[in-house]
Amino acid sequence: MIESDAFIQALQDIGVDFFTGVPDSILAGIIAELMERRLYTPAVREDEAVAMAAGAYMSGKIPAVLMQNSGLGTSLNTLISLNMIYCQPCILIVSWRGYQGRTLSEKTAIDDLKWLAETFMKQRIPVALLITKGVVKGLHP
Repeated sequence: MIESDAFIQALQDIGVDFFTGVPDSILAGIIAELMERRLYTPAVREDEAVAMAAGAYMSGKIPAVLMQNSGLGTSLNTLISLNMIYCQPCILIVSWRGYQGRTLSEKTAIDDLKWLAETFMKQRIPVALLITKGVVKGLHP
């Protein structure tokens, strides 16, 4: 299991310096650590968080948005009409419920974050990082 502080530090090491999103139990440990570091700007809805991240990018920040997979659907219009059309890169950290397939794992986390950093800035598109329960330490065991 990856400690929340180590996960956040790895994101900061690749340049992420703006964090926003909506509450989620799987991401609760990450959000709590971000709040303790005073790095988190909460949003009411996922599409609002994506828009805030776009504004942060336009002001020179490298943004990350935290949400659960149902919020991805809520933010699709914003991602397509703002991020994709105007080449606004954004890291989406998405907790995935009801999952199957490849996701972030403790073994590949550093390589996955490096790929994430290279891909979203080079292609200037939103890129989602899927996190399942138990990969990053939460508030409760």
